[in-house]
Amino acid sequence: MGDSAPIGIFDSGLGGLTVLREVLNLLPGEDVIYFGDTARTPYGSRPPAEILRFLHEILPFFSAQQVKLAIIACNTMKAIGFEQAGTKVPFLLTGVNYGARAALAASRNKRIGVMATAATIASGKHVQAIKAEEPAATVAVQACPRLVPLIEQGKLFGPELESAVTDYLLPLKEAAIDALILGCTHYPFIIPVIRQVMGPDVVLIDPARETAAEARTTLAHHDKLTTRAQGRVRLCFSADLPRAEQFVAGAIEFPWAEELSLRFELVNLLDYR
Repeated sequence: MGDSAPIGIFDSGLGGLTVLREVLNLLPGEDVIYFGDTARTPYGSRPPAEILRFLHEILPFFSAQQVKLAIIACNTMKAIGFEQAGTKVPFLLTGVNYGARAALAASRNKRIGVMATAATIASGKHVQAIKAEEPAATVAVQACPRLVPLIEQGKLFGPELESAVTDYLLPLKEAAIDALILGCTHYPFIIPVIRQVMGPDVVLIDPARETAAEARTTLAHHDKLTTRAQGRVRLCFSADLPRAEQFVAGAIEFPWAEELSLRFELVNLLDYR
């Protein structure tokens, strides 16, 4: 495939677009294919076996696109299936960063909060990552099952979202955390509401930038970085393409947007089994 092959990024829906934005910032010459499983979002309340099945239905799509690297931009899928999936694909595979090092570096008192989907919290991966770096750290976790459906509906502000965020984050605020990991790639879309609840003294950790940096490091290690000056972007979704286009237009500020040509596509994963 060589260095001219594209990078793949995939998520349960629209959240992985936050990772795509950081990848475009760090790797502007790369061609990127994004896939959002908008037909089956959200994943976070589903049983692990079902999430694994979805993962193994998405990977053949990227094999068919002959990507050189795919990024699991869904914390839930990474937490449940990354180790297993990495041994079964003909391309490099990485996943969203857990944000442990960034949170510990930002924290004054080593009191870290994690907000994520129910499945991600149940996996314990964030706690494991933080404790591996700093065993003495205190970690408070909070599952937030109502947030992804609201974000997927484009409800990025307003009373309904504010009520849900408040319900979920008040226990973390009461736990006196001073750094909060956004453990789902959807959550950066609602940072203003999260800040409103948590206040200015809590540092918010968005692992998307570290995820993009890890992807660049992986490509460089395998001598697969492109030499192009500017790449192309395909945005693929499994359902409701008009909603995805509307969301991208209203919620994403891509780097060098004036020069960027976005190509939207509807994808049926059954075609790639």
